[in-house]
Amino acid sequence: MISIRYALWSAAAGALIPVMAVLNARLGKDLDEPLHAPVILFAVGLLASLVTSLGLTGTIPDLSKLATARPMDFVGGLIVAFYVISVTLLAPRFGVANVILFAMVAQIVCATVINHFGLFDSMARPVNLVRLGGLVLLLVGLCITQLENINS
Repeated sequence: MISIRYALWSAAAGALIPVMAVLNARLGKDLDEPLHAPVILFAVGLLASLVTSLGLTGTIPDLSKLATARPMDFVGGLIVAFYVISVTLLAPRFGVANVILFAMVAQIVCATVINHFGLFDSMARPVNLVRLGGLVLLLVGLCITQLENINS
């Protein structure tokens, strides 16, 4: 059974992604340089993360423990930077709905592959016919949303 609290929290986080895309694209326009917006976003995000960590745990990260981390574990920072920079640059050119839709479909397909094979030490959750059917419907839905763009 799913946790309603976790489902709502996840939904709220997902719902804010297009808001972030629009606001960051607008900030880039205000700064006269779109690539400066992610710098500001990450500065604000770092401050918010530090305050949250301190408020909820009473501590901030112990940087000396980073020596035991695998180098691959730091790639997440590069991935989030790539995502934020991409959304900031693409939203005004491709439309926020298109950017988020393509990103979301790719996230679900990639997450399914990660879970199916248990990659990166994640929980393995093999794909079954129902889940595969859902992925097919998702991809068909993506194609349907783009029909108008193909004809114009």
